[in-house]
Amino acid sequence: MTQANRPYRNFYGRIRGKTLKQSQRTYLTEDLAALSPGAVDWDSNPERRPLDLGALFAGKPVWLEVGFGGGEHLVHQAAGNPDIGIIGAEPFINGVAMLLGKIRRAGVENLAVHPGDVRDLFDVLPDQSISRAFLLYPDPWPKKRHHRRRFVTPEHLGPLARVLKPGAIFRVATDIPDYVRQTLEEVPKAGFEWLAERPADWREPWDDWISTRYEQKALREGRVPHYLTFRRKG
Repeated sequence: MTQANRPYRNFYGRIRGKTLKQSQRTYLTEDLAALSPGAVDWDSNPERRPLDLGALFAGKPVWLEVGFGGGEHLVHQAAGNPDIGIIGAEPFINGVAMLLGKIRRAGVENLAVHPGDVRDLFDVLPDQSISRAFLLYPDPWPKKRHHRRRFVTPEHLGPLARVLKPGAIFRVATDIPDYVRQTLEEVPKAGFEWLAERPADWREPWDDWISTRYEQKALREGRVPHYLTFRRKG
């Protein structure tokens, strides 16, 4: 695709919140460009040339987190898995600024950041290039007429399935029961199998899980987190 036939994409959700702190503005100015995964936006890459992930992460396996919020989980995974590279995609600039501060404090270097729509990132990720993906506490879009905006729809799951390697793990965490329902209905249609073996599997966090601020908010408000693990079929 070129700039001339760029697809029209509605984007729903916030891009900016409350006024950034001076330190956060500094992070965005000084750190963000160096953490870019490459030419993702249409202005710099209208031909949609694939990213060279081998060069980006020196040949390491690559993971992806869709919508990283404040970045707690993303930095946790990068620090705990120095033998992988991980890309985080997040359009909410306040969350991006929070992540950049955490990266500075943790000193992790195996991490890249796309501050925008993950669909643009999907355009330039090579086929079967991602070894693991995370979707953690995504925007629930609770009204029924808005369910088509959720990530767990064919518009997002098809490209995700394309970029995941056969056998790759896809983790979903949510505290919204209807999001669980839609996830279990739609994700298997996109070429995944649910790995639950017993009823408790979707109520127990993963062994390497770190509780995020979104999960802590859910627990304070009495909502029950669910943890769903899928595998990309070969």
